[in-house]
Amino acid sequence: MSGVTNQGVVGYISNPVASFPANSITVDIFGNAFYRSYAFGAGDDTGVYWSDQVSYTERQLLFIAATIGKTLSGKYSYGNKLRSSRSLDIKIPLPKTKKGVIDFAFMEDLVRELEESRLRELEAYLHAANLTDYILTDKEQSSLDKFAHLHWQKFNVHDLFGESTRGKRLKGDDRIPGNLPFVTAGEADTGISAFISNMVDVFSHNTTTIDMFGSAKYRNYDYGADDHVAVVHTEKLPKHAAIFVTAACHKAAHTGKFNYGHNFYASDADELDIMLPAKNGHPDIKTMETLISAAHKLVIKDVVLYADHRISATKQIIDK
Repeated sequence: MSGVTNQGVVGYISNPVASFPANSITVDIFGNAFYRSYAFGAGDDTGVYWSDQVSYTERQLLFIAATIGKTLSGKYSYGNKLRSSRSLDIKIPLPKTKKGVIDFAFMEDLVRELEESRLRELEAYLHAANLTDYILTDKEQSSLDKFAHLHWQKFNVHDLFGESTRGKRLKGDDRIPGNLPFVTAGEADTGISAFISNMVDVFSHNTTTIDMFGSAKYRNYDYGADDHVAVVHTEKLPKHAAIFVTAACHKAAHTGKFNYGHNFYASDADELDIMLPAKNGHPDIKTMETLISAAHKLVIKDVVLYADHRISATKQIIDK
């Protein structure tokens, strides 16, 4: 259970192992600390801390776990592991009252305020991102029902959108911090490697990027790009149709053909043939829009239902 991915949870088991109680704190060999609200097992790379004498609340332990993690951050690694025997000697700063005793009430109130703040942010985000409507219209349901019977046709990217554009190299040391997303190759953070203020070519939102590995992504914001990125100019398409085209580009380009030794360039984008729903020899824009709209609702349905449940549960906890 060492590491930050899934807070160190690597699996769910039925093996006969020692079970540690809920309302505990774990600290792994790298100094990562997490509060556990559930009973769990743990490997020997993890120290577990709880009290049978003091009834700490969940919020108090969340505060303490965060303080432990901040105190230990960056101090331990594979070459310098933190063992539970060593962690007993570690001191952490905690708030105190004027009388010099640990101020547990402050911890409780601060974590409560943070919960309330994050809840408001979540509600605002769901509303702003229109992540509330997941009911399919009759038209959307019909488009899904007829999907298997669509007429598909091959189209050339250059013929549809004109010449693709290649970004320009901007070394990491030359990047000036700012607000413009700078897109490079890779999957992490959808290829955004930095936010810059350099004077670079700015590509329009509602376009598609294809990196040197043939991985295509839709961009709903203005951005800069390096020379490992080709930009397909889908600006004039409706948003959902542009997203459909991005998926078609990804399927056609991300086949394993392109790698470090054989990069995908803008010229490759111009030669790319993609399959799209067609009507009278032309891309069926309306059908693409409707299909993506339906897919969007299907994807967000579980998210919205989960969020609604989480918000309701959080409100009940906060009210307590």
